[in-house]
Amino acid sequence: MEVLEDALDRIATLDGQLNAFCTLDIEGARAQATEVDRRIACGEQVGPLAGVPVGVKDLIATRGLLTTYGSRLYRRHVPSEDDVVVERLRGAGAVIVGKTNTSEFGYGAFGHNALFPTTRNPWDTGRTPGGSSAGSGAAVAANMVPLALGSDGGGSVRLPAALCGVYGIKPSWGRVPVYPGCRDDTLPGISSWESLEHIGPITRTVADAAIALSCMTGPTPRDRASLPSEFAAWAIAPPETLRGKHIAFSADLGWAVVDRKVRLACETAARRIEKTYGCTVEFAQPEIGDYGAAFETMVGMETDREGLRRMAAEQGVELKDWLARLLERKWTADEFTAAQFARKRVVNATWRFMERYDFFLTPTTACTAFDLELEGPANIEGQAVASNAWVAFSALGNFTGLPTASVPIGDQSASALPIGLQIMGRHLDDLGVLALSAAVESMYPPRLPPVSSARGWAT
Repeated sequence: MEVLEDALDRIATLDGQLNAFCTLDIEGARAQATEVDRRIACGEQVGPLAGVPVGVKDLIATRGLLTTYGSRLYRRHVPSEDDVVVERLRGAGAVIVGKTNTSEFGYGAFGHNALFPTTRNPWDTGRTPGGSSAGSGAAVAANMVPLALGSDGGGSVRLPAALCGVYGIKPSWGRVPVYPGCRDDTLPGISSWESLEHIGPITRTVADAAIALSCMTGPTPRDRASLPSEFAAWAIAPPETLRGKHIAFSADLGWAVVDRKVRLACETAARRIEKTYGCTVEFAQPEIGDYGAAFETMVGMETDREGLRRMAAEQGVELKDWLARLLERKWTADEFTAAQFARKRVVNATWRFMERYDFFLTPTTACTAFDLELEGPANIEGQAVASNAWVAFSALGNFTGLPTASVPIGDQSASALPIGLQIMGRHLDDLGVLALSAAVESMYPPRLPPVSSARGWAT
């Protein structure tokens, strides 16, 4: 209960500035914490997350707790069941504090929607925290909770982790089951992204993410893509196991426009890894080209466009931003099939590339956090770019399903905006990604953002 009250005090102090949480369940959290304390006092067995305060992204179902998916279409929606991952966290003793803010249905890498105040970046409240797991990234960065859940269909765990200076990992596709989420046919909007969606933890440390994953993974009949429990424990291998590993690094995938500071920070990190841990780093990237159009088309194909239009018309609700453009576009069957085959080409090029390398490093984002209300920067390095150009690196992990994480690097000064290094591993090598993440973390210790009331907090 003391841990929970400390978290609630921090939320009360900071969330008026950051808007990380859209719905709090204070009494429910206190009841959960009381039960954990009772079990400990009675000498009963408790789980590995007993008493840990957790924020849950508002795209992830929580039984009996308002879950809006960031949309006015679901503004009064209270699920009758937990998502599988929430059910498992509760079983491990975690205390669900509340729901964290997201863009509408996650269709946008930012933190604003028509229901709740816009989520702000703890490093600079005039800048975006990224998204769509915006509230989860901001809540962990500001140390309101040590663990928050995000969902990731195109980078939505890793992007806010990078811009908020925390750790985020999208495990291999199928490691963490998803249901109801993108697999419930009765939920237009949320029943999308089925072949792309992942759920992953956002934490302040790699070790915390590993503990969370140990509780979240494993098969269930509710998700036909869920993987068997392969690991006895999600232990982080010591750094000496990285010696001799072959690592590829690309600052731009051969075509992306990347901010000079981001490019330099990521290249410096790659060279430090090589020197510190005895790895071999080569400048290389898979021959995949710009796959952004194919990715957008796949999202369009997996969206219940008819169901969303019907709900919007029935309720008189106007859908906005990227989602609105997706619904307005006139797609053809040929475009959908072409995107599927483009994805196959990207997947095949990537696995062939990864046969030569143990890991693939890139920036997580092409720039640091930009102005709050934008969907993306208007230009990078003086070059005009599309609004989604800053997310050039992230969707590769969703197309391929490969385990991919973002770990903070770069300038360690108190006011410097965070930069994320993206680490992609081979098929199902989640433990390898955690090991390399921990090695990078040891070179760039976690920082707290310069929010005035956060100064002096223990990590």
